[in-house]
Amino acid sequence: MIFGLHPVMEAVEAGREISKVLLRRGLDGDGVRKLSATLRLHDIPVQMVPAEKLDRMTHKNHQGVIAFVSPVEYARLENLIPALFEQGVNPFIVICDGITDTRNIGAIARSAECAGAHALLLSTKGTAMITPDAVKTSAGALNHLAVCRTDNLKASMLFLRNSGLKIVAATEKAATAYYEADLSCPAALLLGAEDTGIEPEYLRIADLLVKIPLHGKISSLNVSAAAAVLLFEMARVNQ
Repeated sequence: MIFGLHPVMEAVEAGREISKVLLRRGLDGDGVRKLSATLRLHDIPVQMVPAEKLDRMTHKNHQGVIAFVSPVEYARLENLIPALFEQGVNPFIVICDGITDTRNIGAIARSAECAGAHALLLSTKGTAMITPDAVKTSAGALNHLAVCRTDNLKASMLFLRNSGLKIVAATEKAATAYYEADLSCPAALLLGAEDTGIEPEYLRIADLLVKIPLHGKISSLNVSAAAAVLLFEMARVNQ
């Protein structure tokens, strides 16, 4: 973590990769307005939080500002997709929404990289950040797989669709088994939280809804295990 108004501003201006910045609710002043404008310029997610949350994170003088330094460098989705097409490559993207366990993010990244996916797209709202623990769980895959983030997942999904990718949503609500669906790329695999699943709004945007038929007594797979099954099926059909 980096805390304090000026240290955080200096880190951003120096090009440090920042995952997220927490600002105390009600914080105001010229310095805060300048920092907020700089964060917007660099597409750095900002969360407004109560002072008590910041106080629990550090006993030092944080001045109402705490930033998290990312262990990975983020890519811009709007630049990545055209670049892949220009290289003659059909984009293969994994979208994570609402997955709060950093180890699941790391495990998904590991399977994605091994299956030949090009990028991981993370929603900044309700999805775990990339932490050293996530990088460790990924067995280093997060050092090789492009990572993008978005504060508007709906807009990013529509961008992917308009760019020619089909959105494949993994959900137990689907009527179609994954091996019966057209999983050819360019495509983006959408994964949701284990407890709540994918938001209905995002399911409506998806081109395909697929499920993994289960034959045991347990009704669901861990999201990273489900991701591995689907990722390697997508890799197989696109060989």
